[in-house]
Amino acid sequence: MLVDVLALFALAAWLGVLLLPSGPWRTRERFTLQAIPNDPVATFDLSCVTVLIPARNEAGAIGRTLEGLAEQGENLEVIVVDDQSDDDTAAAASEANSGLGLPLNLRIIDGQTLPAGWGGKLWALEQGFEWVERDYCLLLDAEIVLAPRVLGALIKKAEDEDRAMISIMAKLHCKTFWEKLLVPPFIFFFKLLYPFAKVNDSNSRTAAAAGGCILIRTDVLRAIGRFAAIRDALIDDCILAARVKLAGHSIWLGLSEEVLSLRAYTDFASFRRMVTRTAFTQLRYSVGLLGLVIAIMSVIFVAPIAGLGFAAGPWGTVAGAGALSAMLVAFSPTVRFYRLSWGWVLTLPGAAMLFLVMTIESAVKYWCGIKAQWKGRTYTKQP
Repeated sequence: MLVDVLALFALAAWLGVLLLPSGPWRTRERFTLQAIPNDPVATFDLSCVTVLIPARNEAGAIGRTLEGLAEQGENLEVIVVDDQSDDDTAAAASEANSGLGLPLNLRIIDGQTLPAGWGGKLWALEQGFEWVERDYCLLLDAEIVLAPRVLGALIKKAEDEDRAMISIMAKLHCKTFWEKLLVPPFIFFFKLLYPFAKVNDSNSRTAAAAGGCILIRTDVLRAIGRFAAIRDALIDDCILAARVKLAGHSIWLGLSEEVLSLRAYTDFASFRRMVTRTAFTQLRYSVGLLGLVIAIMSVIFVAPIAGLGFAAGPWGTVAGAGALSAMLVAFSPTVRFYRLSWGWVLTLPGAAMLFLVMTIESAVKYWCGIKAQWKGRTYTKQP
């Protein structure tokens, strides 16, 4: 009977997800260039924006990122902060810029030693921001490539809709087995946690962002205290969005096929490092929330399958089948967005259990004194 009850609970949960007005399972919040399909690149005067790129050991990707920026428009200013790389990131950026047909207005800054209490990316951004004087600032990760005209279209959207901050969830690299298994669920879970429709609603308190590509008004960023105000945040993009929204400004978050991430996750270990870095932080280091997540995820992802094979009565089997069907319907738009075959929808329960294991691992590391590890840096838990 317990299996029957849990299957019924899972069915109610997944039907609730499908019926939520915010539709967090959909992929309808998208940024595209269709609004300006015929405008040539030259029509975009980008003298109002500075691109700020924090780069640590990104020699292999920074060249393609700069190539993408060179196709955005005229008068663009780019600042690359070399965050004490040991792979000649600065030299790679300079060489890539020299090889462009029309070199960018590029400034490369040698990052200083990371002070106590700062996250590496935020410290790099703070140093670069000292040189920003234009109206808009684009915070761009060093492995993110923009399709032509994207930046001008982002500025147009910000001005047309009076948005102080626009963030694009870059389309992640999704070619290897582990990427196909874990990337779509990663995006799916993020959208369940932060429904994009609520993020984009000025009357909602929900705030979130994707740190790979953020366009923000410079005056707003200064008014909320710059990056120093969130210096120790691990989930810095969402914290930044919350600060902007709390200050009374409108923000927008969406998916896009025009913004691509070059970072590849060739094996499970590389993806695991990315998830464990912030998973327990997302739960506010709370044992209670961790227990709640373990219980909920075990029920909504395992109970439907258990209901099909171990239900005590027919209604338990029906509930399990219904819950599994609703789950797959909810997940299918994300799988389609990544242009994967329908069969990958069936992998969600297994992928969910892997994410649960990674979350528990993140908690264990925190209890052992390690707050996060990323790009050769270890952030320890403070008293």
